[in-house]
Amino acid sequence: NVSPLILSKPDLVELPLGDFLMGGIAEDKFVSAVELPRHRVLIRRPFAIARSPVTRAEWRHVMENFPMPDSEISSDLCPIVNVNLNDIHSYLAKISLAHNLSYRLPSEAEWEYACRAGSQTIFSHRNQLKAHDANFLYDESGDSVGQGRVTPIENYPANAYGLFDLLGNVCEWTADTWHPNYESAPDDGSAWIESGKLTHQVIRGGGWDHLPRVLRCSWRDWAPENSRWDNLGFRLALSL
Repeated sequence: NVSPLILSKPDLVELPLGDFLMGGIAEDKFVSAVELPRHRVLIRRPFAIARSPVTRAEWRHVMENFPMPDSEISSDLCPIVNVNLNDIHSYLAKISLAHNLSYRLPSEAEWEYACRAGSQTIFSHRNQLKAHDANFLYDESGDSVGQGRVTPIENYPANAYGLFDLLGNVCEWTADTWHPNYESAPDDGSAWIESGKLTHQVIRGGGWDHLPRVLRCSWRDWAPENSRWDNLGFRLALSL
């Protein structure tokens, strides 16, 4: 058990209710079939999402007797990586018990809604991404422009909702089972866990070792649920 007296609550941002078009936009030359069809999603159930990915410090505090999975990273302000879904579910259970709340992973739709922050551009703020906008390694010409490593949270600008590191730094686990396109996807923002590719989970956001094309708001891929990767972390969500 983790004492709530010594564990501060995560910094979550309550998002406004609304609707948005989810998926790849026509102006984006890197859109693939997995990001289509573009479809309207109605966010009608209040929720909050963490301002930043879970950090190494937060992980250590909650998972006191759990070996650190990324000992080669020096800063405790960096996102935790090398954690699989079982690890994350253990974390969610412990932090939920500590605060008497039901923390969870965001759904894929909630994640994109939070990432877009009211925009309908390729990235959160415009149709181009520069090295000072997010942590990624290569530009589209293949030139190295990034730092080549995970960096502490909040080193790059927030989006319009005040959220950091949704694009770049680390990819992020979501609550959805992988489906190869959006045919018959839920339109209410809920996690799509029926059918799909079992044991494979949707990841979002792109990481420190990627190109901008992987940091697009609509980019999506999958990871086996037992994956522990050095560019894959997670952030919390909470139904309100």
